[in-house]
Amino acid sequence: MGARLLLILRICGGLRQRPLVCRAVRRPGLGSLSMICASRLLSCQVDKASIQHGGENVAAVLRAHGVRFLFTLVGGHISPLLVACEKIGIRVVDTRHEVTAVFAADAVARLTGTVGVAAVTAGPGLTNTVTAVKNAQIAQSPVLLLGGAASTLLQNRGALQAIDQMSLFRPLCKFCASVRRVRDIVPTLRLAMAAAQSGTPGPVFVELPIDVLYPYFMVQKEMVPTKPPKGLMGRVVSWYLENHLANLFAGAWEPQPEGPLPLDIPQASPQQVQRCMEILSRAKRPLIVLGSQALLPPTPADRLRAAVETLGIPCFLGGMARGLLGRNHPLHIRQNRSAALKKADVVLLAGAVCDFRLSYGRVLSRSSKIIIVNRNRKEMLLNSDMFWKPQEAVQGDVGSFVVKLVEGLKGQTWASDWAEELREADRQKEQAFREKALTPVAQHLNPVRVLQLVEETLPDNSILVVDGGDFVGTAAHLVQSRGPLRWLDPGAFGTLGVGAGFALGAKLCRPDAEVWCLFGDGAFGYSLIEFDTFVRHKIPVIALIGNDAGWTQISREQVPCLGSNVACGLAYTDYHKAAMGLGAQGLLLSREKEDQVVEVLRDAQQQCRDGHPVVVNILIGRTDFRDGSIAV
Repeated sequence: MGARLLLILRICGGLRQRPLVCRAVRRPGLGSLSMICASRLLSCQVDKASIQHGGENVAAVLRAHGVRFLFTLVGGHISPLLVACEKIGIRVVDTRHEVTAVFAADAVARLTGTVGVAAVTAGPGLTNTVTAVKNAQIAQSPVLLLGGAASTLLQNRGALQAIDQMSLFRPLCKFCASVRRVRDIVPTLRLAMAAAQSGTPGPVFVELPIDVLYPYFMVQKEMVPTKPPKGLMGRVVSWYLENHLANLFAGAWEPQPEGPLPLDIPQASPQQVQRCMEILSRAKRPLIVLGSQALLPPTPADRLRAAVETLGIPCFLGGMARGLLGRNHPLHIRQNRSAALKKADVVLLAGAVCDFRLSYGRVLSRSSKIIIVNRNRKEMLLNSDMFWKPQEAVQGDVGSFVVKLVEGLKGQTWASDWAEELREADRQKEQAFREKALTPVAQHLNPVRVLQLVEETLPDNSILVVDGGDFVGTAAHLVQSRGPLRWLDPGAFGTLGVGAGFALGAKLCRPDAEVWCLFGDGAFGYSLIEFDTFVRHKIPVIALIGNDAGWTQISREQVPCLGSNVACGLAYTDYHKAAMGLGAQGLLLSREKEDQVVEVLRDAQQQCRDGHPVVVNILIGRTDFRDGSIAV
């Protein structure tokens, strides 16, 4: 009897997914002695007749948090939550690749200041999202990724598409949780949503095994044998499965709070703000570099803009801060940033980081007083032990800090000759751009001239999505964002392939805006198939492809350094025709239409207004505009 008891214990131990309280009792039908593994939580009622399912709990939490869109690529593991979201009015948008779904959620997060949500199926569905999740982590975007998984009983037993998903996402996400019971869906999602937005924002991951999403009767059918088992071991295993099922659904439909939890947003102390005010008040040549963190909630973009204008200090804008001051604002300096930073006596890095974009801090003068503000302490002090040193390092929300700074510096003015010196350097650089625009190229169109015409054509309500290397790098100098939160680029990770997802999320968030995507021809290869998504969901966007038949940003360095163009060449592919095959509109711009560039762009705008996604394939030649730009 002892050996049989030990075997039964091993069976129960191998099946359980959480610690159970075991006690020995006598029970008729199982012999004189058997083990009853009793969960502490079985006092909760199980409504066996209910047809509700865990997907409805997921949808309820999303709705309570103001989620309007759910991006996905369908899979059986997650079908209940997709159906439930559709039923309560959350728009479910399915893409052709899971990475696009997460990029779209990222765009929603950036443009709305709320959490963007994507749901994908188990295994390869989740592994397909890794690049987009890492991009969201580095870009500090609050994205919730919902992932399907094998049932709680079959994990680590060779089930279809079952892998250790938690280990995969822990290094990428601020918060990771695997829901093991239906009643835990609501509190787990509330915690995840709060974590995504608190502190330094970032992606979070919640794993939802298939048996916590489907209704009781369906899970029971798959889990519990329909015929009474024979033999002691069969009966014990059957009882264990019934116990496990009851624990899964106990208390599943009891009312729970679904709304948002309080957020933890760090704030600068009054003493820190005061010290920074004193440093700035003594400055002769102050300069501000504003990064993406400045646009995070709770400070609205218009309030931040008013604060920067009141402060009256020349500034450079990067990331999501591009466009904060609108087009051609006298305080917005766009060119010669390194030279300006060397001349400044006080520099405020407001959400900007001393990584490769600021040459790891080497562009900062040793004689300058540096104030840096960031929610993330590690990022804030990056490379400060080597190339630069902050006078004041303030861990706190950037937008709130700038507003408080301005309140204390009202009436402070700085000499106008400093700002005029920077503007004159801008004018000289832009004159050089105009000269390059007139330089003939060996074949096709001059990309500098094309982008100048794009800049002249863009309406004030446009949102710019940029995805590429050389063509997009050129556009960054020539094309201006029309306002705050109207420029979307991947961020510091430099990810190619964000274009379609970002455009999808942007157009859904801002249906009245014209969404213009600037693609390199290499990057467009990642997004082409999603024009099927735009057509199916009736989402009109304009894609401009700078087609120079190559990975030109790499080629610029590889050829002179290593003497070979291997793997850098592409073809002048008819991308516009490929898009037409997917149901979109396609236009071609080549040297034969050199005097019709604006006319073709206007045609694309009109077709977009008529409800069609449009691809404009622009054949361009090569210039020396970006010689010396980095690719590594």
